[in-house]
Amino acid sequence: MTSYQFIWFLLIGVLFSGFFFLEGFDFGIGMSVRFFAKNRAERDTVIQTIGPHWDGNEVWLITAGGAMFASFPMWYASLFSGYYIVLFLILVALIFRGVSFEFRANMQTDTWRNFWEWASSIGSFCAAFLFGMMFTSMIQGVPIDKNGDIFGSFTTYVNWFSIVGGVAVSLLCFIHGLNFLRLKTSGELRERAEKWSKILYPVLLAGEVVFVILLYLTTDFFTLKPMSTWGILIALVIFTLAAWWGAQSSHDWASFIASGLSLISVVVLIFNGLFPRVMIATNSANSILIKNASSSPYTLHLMTILTFTILPIVLIYFIWSYWVFYKRIKSPKQAIE
Repeated sequence: MTSYQFIWFLLIGVLFSGFFFLEGFDFGIGMSVRFFAKNRAERDTVIQTIGPHWDGNEVWLITAGGAMFASFPMWYASLFSGYYIVLFLILVALIFRGVSFEFRANMQTDTWRNFWEWASSIGSFCAAFLFGMMFTSMIQGVPIDKNGDIFGSFTTYVNWFSIVGGVAVSLLCFIHGLNFLRLKTSGELRERAEKWSKILYPVLLAGEVVFVILLYLTTDFFTLKPMSTWGILIALVIFTLAAWWGAQSSHDWASFIASGLSLISVVVLIFNGLFPRVMIATNSANSILIKNASSSPYTLHLMTILTFTILPIVLIYFIWSYWVFYKRIKSPKQAIE
């Protein structure tokens, strides 16, 4: 394995980490439109919190997919063909969620406005759930032949571990969204989001215990990398407890940062367990390795130069956009007063 191959494996992990940190609260806000907000005025406020950001946050996913295609074409080909139906459903969920914000704002009847509000919430939940299901099913090991082709059955993708993983990621995103609401709103919405967080964190901790048990039973993470796996899982629990403490003591920033780091910990856990593989096969001889899946050294060298030239500009823009819209939004009752 060359240094460029290692760098690009790390960069793809960073891109997915950024996606889940930023898009995670977007998914949570989307779910909150119907599952949390009580009336139209509150739903307007909830959607307004991510109005300037949600489409920019999705760029992290597009960039991660593009980087995978350019740096590890064999990984891209195996993953995207083997998980074609799952990724297609994710795309449908993201499309419905994306257009729901625009269509809802232009609907003249309550019936269609309600339809697009439900499209936002269900699309956000399905996208988060399917991402969690895909990644957790992937790390169990999938049937791969010597050419890198996946020939899985229904239970390859849908099983107890993948379902628990999907639910866990969905719940993490929902709580992350509630923590973002606490940062961006004041008054009744913020207080209710804090109350819900206090209730949901014990449920999340119980889910994490179940996830760890199934991770131990269905993957080789604890056999091949026991120390790093346990270290990351302990960090995940610590971040979850820190976020819960933030909810209990009204430290909004602490809760938001900690819940985001919890999502990043899940990504780190997956990439740590994958390394030095990019796809885990049920027959270990057919697992796809980083050193065999990458593009040519020249391609990786050129991509590295371009990435580290453009990346600072992109990061400056993201920081600036969040700084411009950092102020809290008043809850509907406060706005009327």
